Amino acid sequence: MEKKLKIGIVGCGAIGSTLAEAIRENLSKGAELASLYDTDLGKCYKLANISGNKKLAALNLDALINKANLVIEATKAASAFEIAKKCLAFSKDIMIMSVGGIIEHYKELELLAKGKKAKIYIPSGAVCGIDGLKALANSRINKVTLTTKKPPKAFLGASYISKRKIRLDNLKEDTVIFEGDAYSAIRVLPQNVNVAATLSIAGIGPKDTVIRIVASPEVTRNVHEIEIEAEAGKIVARTENIAHPDNPKTSYLAALSAIAYLKQIIGSLKVGT
Repeated sequence: MEKKLKIGIVGCGAIGSTLAEAIRENLSKGAELASLYDTDLGKCYKLANISGNKKLAALNLDALINKANLVIEATKAASAFEIAKKCLAFSKDIMIMSVGGIIEHYKELELLAKGKKAKIYIPSGAVCGIDGLKALANSRINKVTLTTKKPPKAFLGASYISKRKIRLDNLKEDTVIFEGDAYSAIRVLPQNVNVAATLSIAGIGPKDTVIRIVASPEVTRNVHEIEIEAEAGKIVARTENIAHPDNPKTSYLAALSAIAYLKQIIGSLKVGT
């Protein structure tokens, strides 16, 4: 009988909770929830209780790593790199949700994973078109552009907006508030990082991926439009995201993407590139 994949989840917020439920309810034939950890231990204990086992709660990251074969990082960009680095150092596979947090060092993590014979998994997240981009990367890609459109209120409180005195109230038309490479986008608007980071890693790299961020009074959802021009063809993909029911700042698709990836990892049939 094949052993179940033991999964530990770091971060017990909306995405972590969704994944924990999916592992229990839908993936139990090939995987089991082995441990949970959050720097807010209250969240950790709450999710452990919901999951029906108080012993799932770990007091620190090391304790979780010791119980898991695969660790899912579902925290925030500022924590993702150190969590991934520690997991890989212990030869544990890691699935990274806060991809923006590793964009400056993803090649370092890749080398560490290779040396430790571990794997790094990055789900497609809140965007469609990553499969086509990965395929086209085997030919010559001329240009990759991501245009992210959000309602003006989504940018309220961002330091980039206040420092540049960009007026978001009473916008009548789409307004480009940033255009540049992925590295720059991640530095100035960190709340928009994960899609840009995933796209960059899958394609032509952060320096050559063009990111355009738009405040749009015409949209009510976060919209990601990808345009890829390559010698093997052209791809245009548009994704309109619905917010996660438990966190309006999180895309529901991002959580579902991780569940789909887990199914690929534990399943016998793998579809898509």
